[in-house]
Amino acid sequence: MSAPDRRLTLVRDGVADRRLEGLVPAERFADVTPMQVSAPIASLRKAPEPDAEQEDQLVFGELFDVLFEAGDFAFGQARRDRYVGYVLSEALSAPVLTPDHRIAVPRTYAFAEPDIKSAIVGLYSLNALVGIEAREGRFVKGARAGWFVDHHLAPIGGGFETDYVAVAERFLHAPYQWGGRESLGLDCSALVQQALYACGRACPRDTDLQRDFFPEIAEAERRRGDLVFWKGHVAILLDPDTILHANAHHMATAIEPLAEAIARIAATPTGGVLGYRRV
Repeated sequence: MSAPDRRLTLVRDGVADRRLEGLVPAERFADVTPMQVSAPIASLRKAPEPDAEQEDQLVFGELFDVLFEAGDFAFGQARRDRYVGYVLSEALSAPVLTPDHRIAVPRTYAFAEPDIKSAIVGLYSLNALVGIEAREGRFVKGARAGWFVDHHLAPIGGGFETDYVAVAERFLHAPYQWGGRESLGLDCSALVQQALYACGRACPRDTDLQRDFFPEIAEAERRRGDLVFWKGHVAILLDPDTILHANAHHMATAIEPLAEAIARIAATPTGGVLGYRRV
């Protein structure tokens, strides 16, 4: 039996989620406290330190089940992609509110008043979850947020995109950020995940999880929308010979000929292509 994946298993420092009792070893088991991200973006870190490695990000409105507090941080698990880690407690709020809309553009401002000349109170990214509590003209007021331009939001359960590749292309030139999921910086697997979320489709967080999640296809069958995987890296095919990927070579989301990427990456410790998957 393989060991539980530490990225996805809510156990740390001898404390585990009560729902894992009998499944993982722990000194004690505890109930989680549901919390909600109330900052525009929140880093999920490997340790309870502000300079610890960022393993993921949570966008506004996402749920985070807190297992215990560790100084200024809360240790828990993201509901949306199941990643486990430490989030600054000040970025979380309770009680959990029910969102009814999501941010449907790569990024948008929230304003202090229903007026574009008023102070900006935050920059919110694609797939952030918003509960609307008031409307005025072309603005809507988000609970625990500011006023958004209404056409930058879409109702939850409707208004989904239909072409995830087109969504991903909107992130062209966005900076590369390890563990990032926001419009101002994201990594290769987050580009895939965020684009699919915008289409109402589930997608795991990391490249190995995505490679296991999607069905394998032969190289000769590849087409627009398929994924090509390397060890620790994934790219989206724009057509059989061109890819879009957030990558640390360009330090940005870039378009590149597939053959050039294969040759360049093969010369690094990452090595050759591991396979292709159909989304």
